[in-house]
Amino acid sequence: MCTLKLYVLFLCTVLCQSIFGQEIKQRTESARNYELPFQLTESNNLSVQAILNEIDTINLMVHTAANSVTLTEEAIQKLKSLKFAGTDSVKSWGGGGNSSRFSNGNTLQIGELKWEDVSIWENKNSGPKTDGKFGIDLFANKIIEIDFEKKLLTLYNSLPAKAATFEKLNLTNENGNLFLVAGCEIGGQLFRNKFLLHSGYSGTILLDDKFTDESKIDEKVKIIAEKELKDSFGNLLKTKRGILPSFSIGSVKLSNVPVGFFKGAIGRQKMSIIGGDLLKRFTLLIDSQAGSIYLKRNNLAKVEYANS
Repeated sequence: MCTLKLYVLFLCTVLCQSIFGQEIKQRTESARNYELPFQLTESNNLSVQAILNEIDTINLMVHTAANSVTLTEEAIQKLKSLKFAGTDSVKSWGGGGNSSRFSNGNTLQIGELKWEDVSIWENKNSGPKTDGKFGIDLFANKIIEIDFEKKLLTLYNSLPAKAATFEKLNLTNENGNLFLVAGCEIGGQLFRNKFLLHSGYSGTILLDDKFTDESKIDEKVKIIAEKELKDSFGNLLKTKRGILPSFSIGSVKLSNVPVGFFKGAIGRQKMSIIGGDLLKRFTLLIDSQAGSIYLKRNNLAKVEYANS
């Protein structure tokens, strides 16, 4: 009888140690910071390597203005592990009326991080040299640092001490889209507007139709080029490009910044956009839960703007 009691006590001790050990491990894992290296492509996109369903290796663009995981039709043809459940309608830059296949129940791994039961959508386009994209909602409840110089994306559980050396600005989250207020200065006038952080756009600034119409900035800058863009589903968007004398984000002023306007789409482009060619000139700390973004100008601010 004594032996039985000792055996039961031993099993209880082992079980408690195991459970306690698992709880400590889970708390330790959840408290970790994660560093994810990325490539800054020629199109100013952030590209990270990922593993899909433990089989397929893919390159995904980190997209600050997306809230899902998508893969291009071309990339999907090369994959072994993806199975589709059906088709649904989705919206894009060019408007609605797009249909997309979707796949449920996938696993996705980036570095040491792994997600289960991930839904993946199919579309036509992504950043050059990437197979698709994902939104930063994948990093829910994390503070995200994007260091374009080190090409490193770091996930924090709490605001790092280095934030004290950055400039803090308000960040608005609208249906998963992140906006900050910045200013366009021309002819001694400052026109302030709300801008979407859009790392998927390779250029600098695109202005929405209403702001362009009210400020008449398109009539005050020298137009240097016209370009055609395609969204994720191949919808054609025509833009004009000029040079803005000054663009300010917080206390930072950038001179002679390329700026784009949509042509022939009045009322359709409802958001002004800050793209990758401008974002890369800052180290960013994004705390979307607290409604804050911290910026520090980096050495890429000296790089000439791309002809995009």
